[in-house]
Amino acid sequence: MNDIKAKFRVDWPGFTLDVDLALPGRGVTALFGHSGSGKTTLLRCIAGLERAREGYLSFKGEVWQDGKHWLPVHQRPLGYVFQEASLFSHLTVLGNLRYGLQRTTDAHKVSLDQAVELLGIGHLLDRKPDALSGGERQRVGIARALAVSPRILLMDEPLAALDLKRKQEILPYLERLHDELEIPVLYVSHSPDEVARLADHLGAMDGGQVIANGPLNETLTRLDLPLAHFDDAGAVIEAAVAQQDEKYHLTRLDFPGGHLWVGKVEHPFGTRVRARVLARDVSIATQPPQGSSINNILNAHIEEIRDEGPDKVIVRMTVGDSHVLLSRITRRSRDHLGLVAGMYVCAQVKSVALMS
Repeated sequence: MNDIKAKFRVDWPGFTLDVDLALPGRGVTALFGHSGSGKTTLLRCIAGLERAREGYLSFKGEVWQDGKHWLPVHQRPLGYVFQEASLFSHLTVLGNLRYGLQRTTDAHKVSLDQAVELLGIGHLLDRKPDALSGGERQRVGIARALAVSPRILLMDEPLAALDLKRKQEILPYLERLHDELEIPVLYVSHSPDEVARLADHLGAMDGGQVIANGPLNETLTRLDLPLAHFDDAGAVIEAAVAQQDEKYHLTRLDFPGGHLWVGKVEHPFGTRVRARVLARDVSIATQPPQGSSINNILNAHIEEIRDEGPDKVIVRMTVGDSHVLLSRITRRSRDHLGLVAGMYVCAQVKSVALMS
């Protein structure tokens, strides 16, 4: 259901934001694109931090902006997480969290205690911001945004200022927000890994416009979009932990259409996880291979093949009824195997990255 409807036009020298899109009112929607594509400007328009001369915004039937009126930012029931937390240096963590409560009039959908627990910052409450790491500051910033009891959470590249180690520390907390809260999240990012790990829905932006808007894997794997042609292009498969192979330290993940073996995952049976399969890690055989070292071989149906430069092609395949994989192979391999749309083949998955 499209519960968020946004239409904005912003004209700046050398740049125009011109979007008209509908987004789901649940789960995590990633606004994805390179720097300068308009992601942050769109998020600021939704927040009311940027006043678009031409604009319309409604959230679950409530109009926040149209040609007749414009709801100021302090009256919009949202939380906003910036690239840097910008905490008040003279206040403790608890003081920073309580400061945001001054603007809260609703009955709390997310209590302060719940926000503290979700972000794992209970042991930090008496500290001042200068005694926190970058990752800890950002977790406090997210908790502060939640503490105002928002009906929607806006996050503007919240991991961009962090190094890889800090990013890996904070990502599990963002996954908890995804799994445990019903608050919709709009998440701005230019990181394919973050998008694959967190998002349910994807709005891809380029040159101030939305070039694609749809469910995550459907949008990631469309061959008419640039996302499928990046070096790290790939697909996301949601699967369930189904079997543990203690001898070889492997875990089998089942999904409609097949299964994948990955390095051992310490989750109970039935736990839902995400696996990312890069196009460069998928090869194709026209017959079931014999004596292969590859553990993951899936029956697949070729939907589309497109050239990528003088030597490569990208192949889009379905596995089962709805799961999609991409494979990047040489033009020579395509021609040698006689691959065309409509063929049934074996997709050989050399590597699987577990995202959660």
